[in-house]
Amino acid sequence: MLKMRLSMGGTKKRPVYKIVVADSRFPRDGRFIEKLGFFNPLIPREKKERMGLDVERVKYWLGQGAQPTTRVARLLGENEIMPMPAKGNNPQKAIPKKDRKKTDEGGEAKADAPKTEAPKEEAKTEAPKAEAPKEEAKTEAPKEEAKTEASKEEAKTEASKEEAK
Repeated sequence: MLKMRLSMGGTKKRPVYKIVVADSRFPRDGRFIEKLGFFNPLIPREKKERMGLDVERVKYWLGQGAQPTTRVARLLGENEIMPMPAKGNNPQKAIPKKDRKKTDEGGEAKADAPKTEAPKEEAKTEAPKAEAPKEEAKTEAPKEEAKTEASKEEAKTEASKEEAK
């Protein structure tokens, strides 16, 4: 399977990436089929020198069935070569890493945070439900009384049968 992915280069703490087409079995920084461009994450987004692409070759390889990785798909989406991929859902991203460890150990802290908003919503949804069971309770009450009367009668008949023996 062909992949469009980033191949890392540069020096320590100063990464520079090549955007390449490679077989998915090849190593990340190893052999590749063709270099399609470059990406320098250290340069601000507004600057043109941050990324360079050979748009014609990118479209060619997409037509040949090369699958871009999520990062490359986002970069291609920013350059309007392909549609922007949907954002993923990572609820842990908003919590600092040091706090994540605390919440994992004491599961309660993790559960307490969402509960602050949830009871307000639950209270609103439970109010209409609370009214409905009252009506049902009124309609079910005679049924329960009938059941208890029937069970009393059965108990009397069983008692009289035992006495007869």
